[in-house]
Amino acid sequence: MPNKTITAPKGFTAAGLHCGVKQSGKPDLALLYCPTGAKAAAVFTTNAIQSAGVIICKKHIVTSPIYTAIINSGNANACTGAKGLAAAKVMCSKVAKELDLETEQVLIASTGIIGQQLPITKITAGITNAAKLLRDSQTAGLNFAKAIMTTDTKAKQAVRTFDLYGKTVTIAGTAKGAGMIGPNMATTICVITTDAAISKPLLGKALKNAIGLSLNRLTVDGHQSTNDTAMILASGLAKNKTITKQDAAYRKFSAVLSDLCNNLGKQMALDAEGATRMFKVVVKGAARKGDALKAARAVADYDLVKCAVHGADPNWGRIVVAVGSCGVTLDPATLCVEIGDIFVFRNGKPTNFDAKRVSRIIAKKEHTITVNLNVGKHQDFCYGCDLSREYITINADYHT
Repeated sequence: MPNKTITAPKGFTAAGLHCGVKQSGKPDLALLYCPTGAKAAAVFTTNAIQSAGVIICKKHIVTSPIYTAIINSGNANACTGAKGLAAAKVMCSKVAKELDLETEQVLIASTGIIGQQLPITKITAGITNAAKLLRDSQTAGLNFAKAIMTTDTKAKQAVRTFDLYGKTVTIAGTAKGAGMIGPNMATTICVITTDAAISKPLLGKALKNAIGLSLNRLTVDGHQSTNDTAMILASGLAKNKTITKQDAAYRKFSAVLSDLCNNLGKQMALDAEGATRMFKVVVKGAARKGDALKAARAVADYDLVKCAVHGADPNWGRIVVAVGSCGVTLDPATLCVEIGDIFVFRNGKPTNFDAKRVSRIIAKKEHTITVNLNVGKHQDFCYGCDLSREYITINADYHT
């Protein structure tokens, strides 16, 4: 059975375990290690309030090579002041000591409840144990994926294998995130590995592009986390000719990376807190590129649209209201809306559509809402999910 986890690319080992951060006893500490060293890049939340892990990781990501990443779940280590910052530094220095590295060669991320201090003694003991458990197996990769989860109900993983300069290259990723998703970067925690040989600047460019076209188009509840981090490590052990310019090889690598991130984004939408289905909003004919994304996000974020999707209700009026209220250039007389392949609103007027047929489209696991502003040539999209009673239950009970 082929390895479908982040240990699939050459050069990576991983571990995941319970160290005591979560009272539930579920896995809460994940460790990734590349013994030969890796080029690394990352993107982070744009929230002005940032976790200690984000602050430290931003400093370390400029280092080359990077060897490892340590991630804890169950505690965000955000809004924890100097003590929280010190705890993040201790995590990195402990990993460095266990693996005989420099502290700045360690990346870090945290996710969970905001405002609580890390149980750092439990975490350092967990790091010692995790270092002993590092393996390149699928089991180890799955344990890593489970250890970064919070309210997720399942691990999100994706692997892609392709040819590059005559060599077989693999990209693998895992992501966690089920709520508090709607930031400018729009991941919670995402870790990607690859054995491709690529320069650090181009790796960063490819990651930013991939996140921008996938996870950055996902909104669950329109709320931006303090901890969002997406990182990629490239071991170079596929031995392909190193990608150093934006040529056909780079474009291929970037496209595969974007496809993998898009897959992770869909998995996140379908496992969003309380979600039963997801939808894609495509906005066409916008006067400006920014208008297209703004309108798409407005529809995907709109609670009444999300509730209608949950009820499989073809309430096109809510879609029109969301578009009209977000401040984009439009002409009501040319506005069109399709659900699936059926026009429900055309040139400013409702159509005589089959409501039951449209309801069946909405009730599917995935469907597409297309809005044509008909005032320009620009297009963009956003992913959303339904809003259910379960979302409220999960978030009402989350702190306890």
